[in-house]
Amino acid sequence: MNIARVALDLPLHRLFDYRIDELGPAETGLRIRVPFAQGEKVGIIVDLPSQSDLAPEQLKPALEILRDTPPLPADFFRLCEFASSYYQAPLGEVLLQALPPGLKKARAAKRRTRKAKNAAASPAPRLPELTPEQAEAVSTVTGSRGYAPFLLHGVTGSGKTEVYLRLIAAALEQGRQALLLVPEINLTPQLEARIRQRFPAVPTAILHSELAEAAREREWKAAFLGEARIIVGTRLAIFTPLPELGLIVVDEEHDPSYKQQDGMRYSARDLAIYRANTEKLPIVLGSATPSLESWAHARNGRYTLLSLKERAVSAARLPTIRLLDTRRMALTEGVSPLLLEAIRQRLEAGEQSLVFLNRRGYAPVLSCTACGWISRCKRCAANMVVHLKDQRLRCHHCGFEVRIPRACPTCGNQDIHPFGRGTQRLEAWLAATFPEARILRVDRDSAKSRKQWEALLEQIHTGSGAERVDILVGTQMLAKGHDFPRLTLVGVVGADAALFAADWRAPERLFAQLMQVAGRAGRAELPGEVIIQTEYPDHPLYAALQAHDYPRYAASLLEERRQAGFPPYTFQAMLRAEAPQMEDALNFLRAAVALLPPEDHPEVMLYDPVPMRLSRLWSLERAQLLVESPSRPRLQAFLAAWRAGLETLKPPSRLRWHLEVDPIEF
Repeated sequence: MNIARVALDLPLHRLFDYRIDELGPAETGLRIRVPFAQGEKVGIIVDLPSQSDLAPEQLKPALEILRDTPPLPADFFRLCEFASSYYQAPLGEVLLQALPPGLKKARAAKRRTRKAKNAAASPAPRLPELTPEQAEAVSTVTGSRGYAPFLLHGVTGSGKTEVYLRLIAAALEQGRQALLLVPEINLTPQLEARIRQRFPAVPTAILHSELAEAAREREWKAAFLGEARIIVGTRLAIFTPLPELGLIVVDEEHDPSYKQQDGMRYSARDLAIYRANTEKLPIVLGSATPSLESWAHARNGRYTLLSLKERAVSAARLPTIRLLDTRRMALTEGVSPLLLEAIRQRLEAGEQSLVFLNRRGYAPVLSCTACGWISRCKRCAANMVVHLKDQRLRCHHCGFEVRIPRACPTCGNQDIHPFGRGTQRLEAWLAATFPEARILRVDRDSAKSRKQWEALLEQIHTGSGAERVDILVGTQMLAKGHDFPRLTLVGVVGADAALFAADWRAPERLFAQLMQVAGRAGRAELPGEVIIQTEYPDHPLYAALQAHDYPRYAASLLEERRQAGFPPYTFQAMLRAEAPQMEDALNFLRAAVALLPPEDHPEVMLYDPVPMRLSRLWSLERAQLLVESPSRPRLQAFLAAWRAGLETLKPPSRLRWHLEVDPIEF
């Protein structure tokens, strides 16, 4: 009797044995269709054991072995097994989530072959001349052998992408594939265009979640079969099996988007490091503001630091950063007279301005001055945001929305007002202030899809006449990786709130965000200026920002973390529970604390269970428990034993829990 041990996409830490009856030869790594419960599922064969723990009559027969793709390779299994072990996730969930959705269906739709998008030969494009720093970076990476991690720290506009392209070219010359990870879908159109322009005859696969199911499957197969030589993708692309991988590049490596926040909560950047190590490859982590973890690794010698301190365009200079002390200024809609005048000057010169406000919607809340009512979400511990154009109140956490009421729902007062400001309100006010200017708002509401985002980018770059864009109003979507030659002024509004956020990572993120958005100014021949409105002009963060001195600020933050015992000087995990009643969630976490006696894990600290900052989401109350240790191996050993114990607890029926390793949200 032949047996297949199968991994299924289930939240269970176990595999399932099936009998193979006359289905042809089976191989580890092939997909297999099997009966499960009252239906059927597609799983992956992970082993072909000689016998099963189940009696022969208990083994169900498999339905079909799927051979439309070759068996998944050993490197793929090694990466998924590590992710399963490190992130305490079921192996079946990890293996199956790494596949495109079409390959996980029991009865897949008819599949079309992938059309070659750029197979025709074209004249080789003229390469830009490298700066000495770029040339040294390329030479250092291409001269490495085996596993070699590099941190490419380059100021905004220093030409990190050009370094990536030269390294990809070197990998292609060696007959290898190159994997380029980007943090968000919005960054793929520009990178994809540059790659296709540079390598017009090289098949390129694009992998991200907005692709249609059939397209995603075709792109994945092209990468897996070795047909695609360059693979550009968001975080899930790190799991793509690539038979001839020779280089991994992680662009904007500091970006929190690389951390999955549901399902298996993994870090694509960290898995990229592991994959490069096990497959003996060079890996380049690029950023103008590296994560403090990566910066610490570069400082202690685990990564090789490559620095690009000058902008790649010879005439371009880093923008001048001015701090406006707004404590004694009269602001209109949050904008100072000096920033308003700077925008006016750019309009007269025919240049672009960007007003940065990282809060979408018209206003953060609607309130009643008579009784104090405010527009709270019924399902979340958050306020509903005013979206005036749509006449809706919308929760940005759960998506619940209602029409804007004509009067206060509590007291009937018709004098209700939006309080605070978002990008829509700022856009409307600027349009009234500069009626002759063409104003474009760029946020999640105006660019909900990749097509909308590409259309906005095209308008910003090439708009002329009536279609020109004079003033951009945007959120962090505009802060990353975009090159706008006519943009010479960036005005930052409302940044101070992050200085005093409860999350201890907030200063690091604010510095990165402001450094990135400031880097949009003056990237070509025109000089750039950044005006930051603040009530705290003496804050060390702003001083380092003015000096474009990331190393100084990173050193101060690392020292603060060392003294406080925060990562990277300690290692953390978070157990979270959510239930209709907060007391049920807290009781589950208290029971979790009691599972293992403290003397069994002296180097692991379990803190008291507490409600989360967003204590209610989707009508469920949420609580969390922080686990910490100065030793990663000790923490991992504890988590493995603890997770097994957690699965024996009998919580209330609607309670859900998950364990997150290396959390980045608190």
